[in-house]
Amino acid sequence: MEVPGLAVVIWMFACFCAPVGGYPSGKVREACTSMMPCHGSSPQLLPEHTITVNRTEFKPGDKVEVCLSGPDFEGFFIQARDAQHLDGPAVGSFMLVDRRLSQLLTCGRTKNSAVSHTSKTKKKHMKVYWIAPGGAPKHVQFLATVVKKYRIFWVKIPGPVVSQPDALSPTPPFQATSEAMSTSYPVSYLSKPFSALGCGSMKFCIRNPSNCDPGSASCFFLSFRREESSVFIEMSGPSEGYIAFALSHDQWMGGDDAYLCVNEHHRVRVFTAHLKGRSRPLLDSKNALEDVSWRLVDGVLQCSFRRSICLPTDKERFDLDAIYYIFLADGEASEGGLIYKHHRQPLITDGPYNVTGPPLDIGGSRSPRLIRAHGALMFVAWITTVSIGVIVARFFKPVWAYSLLFGKEMWFQVHRVLMLTTVTLTSISFVLPFIYRGGWSQQAGFHPYLGCAVMALAIFQPLMAGFRPSRHAPRRQLFNWFHWSTGTTARILAVVTMFLGMDLPALDLPDPWDAYTMIGFVAWHVGVDVLLEIHSYCLICKVEMIEDDRVQILQSLTSAEAEGHLFKQIVLTIYVCGNIVFLTAFLLAINKT
Repeated sequence: MEVPGLAVVIWMFACFCAPVGGYPSGKVREACTSMMPCHGSSPQLLPEHTITVNRTEFKPGDKVEVCLSGPDFEGFFIQARDAQHLDGPAVGSFMLVDRRLSQLLTCGRTKNSAVSHTSKTKKKHMKVYWIAPGGAPKHVQFLATVVKKYRIFWVKIPGPVVSQPDALSPTPPFQATSEAMSTSYPVSYLSKPFSALGCGSMKFCIRNPSNCDPGSASCFFLSFRREESSVFIEMSGPSEGYIAFALSHDQWMGGDDAYLCVNEHHRVRVFTAHLKGRSRPLLDSKNALEDVSWRLVDGVLQCSFRRSICLPTDKERFDLDAIYYIFLADGEASEGGLIYKHHRQPLITDGPYNVTGPPLDIGGSRSPRLIRAHGALMFVAWITTVSIGVIVARFFKPVWAYSLLFGKEMWFQVHRVLMLTTVTLTSISFVLPFIYRGGWSQQAGFHPYLGCAVMALAIFQPLMAGFRPSRHAPRRQLFNWFHWSTGTTARILAVVTMFLGMDLPALDLPDPWDAYTMIGFVAWHVGVDVLLEIHSYCLICKVEMIEDDRVQILQSLTSAEAEGHLFKQIVLTIYVCGNIVFLTAFLLAINKT
């Protein structure tokens, strides 16, 4: 049980850490447009650093002294932009004062249009000169991104606006950039938990478990209430880190519109984000939310906000009047607001829904139907049919030797039907994950590899049985050995594969219940097998030893085995009932995911 856990941890580390890269050398050309460090966390709210200039007017060719100062910082990035189009390209060029701590960068087509750090050396003050270009905008504003530590930084800190002499006063006053404003929406504190009142009649609700109370410590709750041209959204769940939901065109992560409520130092911040593949969410710098409120009590995180149904200027935000699959996830977050991969499968609605349409009160599943069917069929095959079939072939030959079923010995017919059922169920179950994933899964560890081995052995067994030599043929003993060893290997691998599969997030069985139940089944099967072996040995000991007459020995052995058939039938009945109990427990657990 440790191997899949370790594999998942290594995979998560690789997925999350690989795309997160800092710029200790200051080579930040990738961030020229957004000015956002690729540090995997969100910018801070209130800046601690200031930008000052030595003049407020300029003419083309003038030099303007620009100073960045404040508490110790490791990195910085300075640009000048058109004050009326702050999302546009950098304007003008810079000249350095201290080449040891600062360097020039080229953003876009303008050479030396930005300044950044050269190392992580701590700094309190940085001075550069900005050279006004010919054809400069009437108003130019200086912006700075400052990194205090790797996960503590401010993006596009607004600086002073300098203007050409004949320019009119800038309107509106440029005191903050769009990025700075994005985190300055009014935030209030919720006084009480959300209510499910109105779910299905006034608002669209998703609850897990079904019909749970949003105020309880185990309820995940998401609601949408249409209000003219906007939608009021409530989200809550037991989490000390973050809860999030996403709108998706399919049941796969990637290209989705996401909304996150993140616990940062016991305060909740709400973000919009875009999901690109299975990587970390890309937080949006623009604010599309209004009326943000939050509450964090007894480990339950709650947040609410309002969003316009249509946002034509924001291509990353989906229109809310269309149908989408809805994801609901939770996970851990660091003190700096860095979010980690959800530790279990997100809740996903069974189909696409329009949250602005008729109000519904629905649930969802953390395990897709095809994956649940895959697990259920494998449990039926390898806990029930194959186990009973092996017991019948191993211990019931003498008991049912003279009982015929469709012209063949009854033990053989029962064994054959159960084993063919196992192969059929395994084959159907085998293809379901490939249908769901659309191919091979790279995130399932050793489980799919061992599953392929089990499938191959399961098919090989009946093919080999089709070439079974006659009972007295010289090669019959060799066949028996191969048949037994192949079947035993398949059963052992199947148990190991099921152990690994139960730990996968897609099945989402309760842990450690799943491991204990599987261990219980293995112990139950081995116990019954040992009991029947001991019983057979005791019967053999009762046989009268007649050294010279092998036929008589065989007859005596057969008679002794027959005498114990009642005990064996009782044990088989108890064993079948026990297997059904274990199977029922697994199926109920799968059905609850």
